[in-house]
Amino acid sequence: MEQNNLSLYRIFYEVCRTLNISRAAKELYISQPAISKSISRLEENLGTVLFLRNSRGVQLTEEGSLLYDHMRIAFEAIEDGEEELRHIRDLGIGQIRIGASSTLCKHVLIPYLKDFIREHPHIKITIQSQDSARTLDMLDQGLVDIGLVAEPRSKRGIDFHEVMHIHDVFVATPEYMSSLSARTPEGADPLESANVMMLERGNMTRSHVDDALFRQKLDPRHIMEISSMDLIIDYARIGMGIGCVIREFVKEDLESGALVEVKLPSAITRRSIGFVHTKNNGTPNAVLEFVQFYKNR
Repeated sequence: MEQNNLSLYRIFYEVCRTLNISRAAKELYISQPAISKSISRLEENLGTVLFLRNSRGVQLTEEGSLLYDHMRIAFEAIEDGEEELRHIRDLGIGQIRIGASSTLCKHVLIPYLKDFIREHPHIKITIQSQDSARTLDMLDQGLVDIGLVAEPRSKRGIDFHEVMHIHDVFVATPEYMSSLSARTPEGADPLESANVMMLERGNMTRSHVDDALFRQKLDPRHIMEISSMDLIIDYARIGMGIGCVIREFVKEDLESGALVEVKLPSAITRRSIGFVHTKNNGTPNAVLEFVQFYKNR
């Protein structure tokens, strides 16, 4: 439908509603002659008579009534859409799609969400749980709006807001380390003979740790790959082996002595985690609200 035809149909719709050209002109803020001219033009375009004129106003013909039935449905749908948008704007309704690993959700994201939801109860939030690399891919594809990830090497086209520094460490129970020490030669690298629990290959954390171990010439021989760091933490707590985890997420275990840190020749370089979103002028208001929220904390 051409734009000029849409304006003609709008005029037709108002005349149908009022059955009076004068009242329709007031509703549309245009002159009566302009109304009459537009109706005549629409009738000419359609090749049919839509109205019969009389002293009290106008009356729809059979063809005009048929057209009005369709126009009424269309314009009422437009009005409903406008009302829904006003409702969304007034109540702050919207949707945010967040990507983050299950571990970052548990230890970092939930406290942010708790306070944000309290301030914006009408915003719908969905969470996609996967590792940082997959979250960044989904962000690039427009499948999530915001990611909580380990700091990416390239920040082209994205905005990264640091939340905290993290340290990758190896931990185990004192009992496991005592048992390991009893069955390995003095001075031997514990990672060579221990059951070492690490995230799966391809994960950003795993790649970072593997690089650090390679530089220090450390070679774990018995690696158990696990999909979730929270599971690694749980398995380490029950003495299944040495787990590669983030120190900040086992802080209480280390302070209580339930877990001990297995020292490496050199500490693994610390990393940053934070929220990331694309630099896009068309970012929805709900997403911008969350971005502003975490940047102000």
